[in-house]
Amino acid sequence: GGAIVNVIADIWLGMPGMGHSGAARAGMLNFTETAALEWGPVRSNAVAPGWIASSGMDNYPPEMAAMIQNMHKLVPLQRIGTESEVAAAIVFLLSPAAAFISGACLRVDGAAPNAKRIWPQVGTGKTNTAFNGFHLAQTPKVLKKDAP
Repeated sequence: GGAIVNVIADIWLGMPGMGHSGAARAGMLNFTETAALEWGPVRSNAVAPGWIASSGMDNYPPEMAAMIQNMHKLVPLQRIGTESEVAAAIVFLLSPAAAFISGACLRVDGAAPNAKRIWPQVGTGKTNTAFNGFHLAQTPKVLKKDAP
């Protein structure tokens, strides 16, 4: 028995300048699926976070701040995710509640890859409530109301 959860990333639509990262993460997704076959009783799954509010957002160059602050507009849930939501997905896949799940990739991305830019945006009303279960979570500086 046992369980493995690989953390990849939201690789579904590609990202200019990040082909090397997408290729590596796609390889990990294939490894996850292959391990589910080869290792049978060991459940093997992946979690693919989309845009997640984390301190890493503060490491991008200042010219990217406006784009980061507006990413939520491209997500059908009208917000970006939290670190707690990614952690909850991992905990679920490691738990007995996921005993019959193997070879899967759980996207934690607010359905962002489903929102094609050529289609009109729907569901632009009130956003759903984020799960913030991590008591030490901090909003990235770039996402704070007083950000430049």
